[in-house]
Amino acid sequence: MTWLDGSLVAAYLAVMLGVSVYKRPSESDEAGFLLSGRTLSLPAFVATLVGTWYGGILGVGEFGYTYGVSQWVVFALPYYLFALIFAWFLAPKIREMKHVTIPDAVTSVYGKKAGTVAALGVAVLVNPAPYLLMCSFVVIHFLPTLSLSLVSITLSLITAGYVMLGGFRAVVNTDRVQVVLMYAAFAMLVGFAWNAFGSPIEMWKALPDTHRDPTGGHTLPYLLVWFFIALWTFVDPGFHQRCAAAKTPETAKRGIVVSVGFWFVFDMLTLGAALYGMAMLPDLETPATMYLSLAETLLPAGFFGLFIVGILATIMSTLDSYLFLAGQTVGRDLFPIGTRKGIAVSAVVSVILVWLLPNIIGLWYSVGTVVIPGLLIPVLGVYSPVFRVKHMHWLMISASGTSLIWLLFLQAPTGIEPFYPGLGVAVGWWGWGKIRAR
Repeated sequence: MTWLDGSLVAAYLAVMLGVSVYKRPSESDEAGFLLSGRTLSLPAFVATLVGTWYGGILGVGEFGYTYGVSQWVVFALPYYLFALIFAWFLAPKIREMKHVTIPDAVTSVYGKKAGTVAALGVAVLVNPAPYLLMCSFVVIHFLPTLSLSLVSITLSLITAGYVMLGGFRAVVNTDRVQVVLMYAAFAMLVGFAWNAFGSPIEMWKALPDTHRDPTGGHTLPYLLVWFFIALWTFVDPGFHQRCAAAKTPETAKRGIVVSVGFWFVFDMLTLGAALYGMAMLPDLETPATMYLSLAETLLPAGFFGLFIVGILATIMSTLDSYLFLAGQTVGRDLFPIGTRKGIAVSAVVSVILVWLLPNIIGLWYSVGTVVIPGLLIPVLGVYSPVFRVKHMHWLMISASGTSLIWLLFLQAPTGIEPFYPGLGVAVGWWGWGKIRAR
């Protein structure tokens, strides 16, 4: 990185801190601090939802570089589908029910025990360790003399600082800046690749056959697993928080629909960049750094710095959102210490997890596999009586517990993904509860 590139990155971090203190709310004003006063307009709603959804950008690039257009089938199509279902059936109800968090809603329907178990699951689900680790990898890629410990601590302090200062309003305000930067960065990268290699048609002809195959050479059962993983949408606290913060139920519904359109545009940019990367750099040793390597190859000083800012903005827009959600859950739903102290605790925990498990995919996989089976039916039951049964806290404990035991001891000998046994226990418990009720 040149001094110009480094200056742009430093300016970006300074702007994030400055934007965070704009109209700073008091934590005593719960609606203001946690939900921005429930006044989120359609543009703000779309900006913060779109920005939050792409924290795993390096993993997306790795998959696109390795498997081609199946990146869109795996990481985009199922999420569009479930997001639209969420918009139609859940978003207006979330806004009308006036709950602040998922544990709040679960407690109101099933009782305190279920709310506490849900809070534990949500706290694990939204811990920002994977995104802190990803940001750290980006910095270390260009400054290899720095240690992972130093970088992760520094980034956690910066992010926790502006989130603690400005609350959810700070997250929204920074997302407005970050979403512009992330689109500009990838549009710029694709433009330079087009100019250097040729049109997308020429690039398409240069790709291996597997990269033009929508399945990427994967089996149908493998692709179906990713559709199940996309059920994360229904229990994602970020979706629920933004719907609760929307100005009206219609704003929440329309905001998600509009966001799907913006996601499609960004997915085309990231997919295009990944395919150009495969065509231009077919022998990369580390596919996870593909976007960074392509930018190093193509972009001159200044433009390169802007791209790094865009990558950091893409990841940090998720990092700050998840850190705020984790702090809210720890400091409000689990322990009466306040959201700001909860943010500090969550930041420390995320740094420790980065040290203990410096593997992005491992963190995602373990968390999603264990938590989602336990939360899915209870959260859906908050908004539809069809999914409600008695003793919901035991459903959550047994489903997530089954997935955890399977992950630790039974996955290797059986070859079965832990997600399925956990979800099977949850569905079985729900079915038995319905039979008993009748």
